Amino acid sequence: MRSARPLRRLLDLAVITALLAGCATPAVITHRLPDARPAAEQAAALRRARELEAAQANRPNGQPRVTPEEAPSLHTYDPFARLNRFDYRFNARFDRTVFLPVTHAYQRLPDPIQSGVHNFFSNLTEIDSTLNYTLQGRLGRGVRSLGRFVINSTVGLGGLLDVAGRLHLPSRPTGFGTTLAQWGVHPSAYLVIPFYGPSTVREGLGQAVDYGTLYALNPLDLYQGDASWGLGFANATDQRAHVPFEYYSTGSPFEYEMIRFLYMRKLLIQDTALHPQPPTGPDRPAGE
Repeated sequence: MRSARPLRRLLDLAVITALLAGCATPAVITHRLPDARPAAEQAAALRRARELEAAQANRPNGQPRVTPEEAPSLHTYDPFARLNRFDYRFNARFDRTVFLPVTHAYQRLPDPIQSGVHNFFSNLTEIDSTLNYTLQGRLGRGVRSLGRFVINSTVGLGGLLDVAGRLHLPSRPTGFGTTLAQWGVHPSAYLVIPFYGPSTVREGLGQAVDYGTLYALNPLDLYQGDASWGLGFANATDQRAHVPFEYYSTGSPFEYEMIRFLYMRKLLIQDTALHPQPPTGPDRPAGE
């Protein structure tokens, strides 16, 4: 029995090797993705920092330098960095092998069909917008979202036509993540969601509540049975078609950090706009 154990282990290793070789199809081009190991990242970041330091030192006299106080902070709260990087690379592979081919095929459809699909799903989001604007205390915008939904669902043939937009009622969607921000909830940690992309703990929770609300209300019995899976895939394809971004197309070895920085700064700017500060001036000191 003991002599058979090494042979069995060799057979198991051969089976695993064969499975891995069979899964290595040309569609999954892993060698094109940058090395995400911490050691490699730290070495690349150190080289880049030294290059920037040398460039600053070689600047001609009289040309202003960027001081640490003037430069925006690059620090982002990312306690799930290892998992987030794994999800980022997974999303890149999925986007390249599945999502982009499907999206490109979708974009070959006639423009009226694409517009109808986009208007249909945008009209459904007005339900979430109406509820969340009400929770935010912005009742005027909630009434407008409700009006858009009623107009487009009736005159707009179930939302296929954006009649409300032609009546000067533009779409301004909102969600539960913005509602939490209105209540003063901080964005919390950065989070890369599989199949979705950059987010935070707060925004991820908001997305889950928004989708759960639509499934609970189930307008027109759309979110029921097997049809809901096709509906969700069509919605995701339409959303991806309106995002002009491709993973690892920036040419930067710090693309993960750059996307994280831009997303978090955009979110903080939006949060600041929800709580505007009173203007300060000579007649209104900042302490008043």
